[in-house]
Amino acid sequence: MTARIAKLLLLCGIAFLYTLVVFNNLTDFDSNFQFVRHVLMMDSTLPGNHGMWRALALPAEHLVFYYSIIGWEILTMALLWLGAWRLFRALGKPAAEFHRAKRLAIAGFTLSLLMWLVAFLTVGAEWFLMWQSRTWNGQEAAFRMFAVVGIVFLLLIQPEVEGQA
Repeated sequence: MTARIAKLLLLCGIAFLYTLVVFNNLTDFDSNFQFVRHVLMMDSTLPGNHGMWRALALPAEHLVFYYSIIGWEILTMALLWLGAWRLFRALGKPAAEFHRAKRLAIAGFTLSLLMWLVAFLTVGAEWFLMWQSRTWNGQEAAFRMFAVVGIVFLLLIQPEVEGQA
């Protein structure tokens, strides 16, 4: 039961983190919007780089990207909380049933990992050359999130064993 409770609590920790991320993006919209806008405009990349043709200058494009990120975060948050509820309800059930209850949490973790890997480390850092910016470089934060979520995800997907403490 201890391992199950640990998995549930860590899942709740990540769900709570996403709750705060969503809350901050909705209540302080402009702060992170400025980050997204500058990354997309590539206005702080190295001078003379030959990738500037990739830059997106239209404010509407910036808003679409930012709204997409917030929507992605909301969906991730919802799946994680629903997954936590299902795990809570399955705490005392047989191992196979507890393991099946992880499905929504696994979907939420997968969306989270894809966000940090694809949206930030691939599209932001490599396509829009965010790595070249001293001001608007979110690679460290994205990697930190990917690592934290990934570690909890790896713990969660470990199969349950009947009678496991």
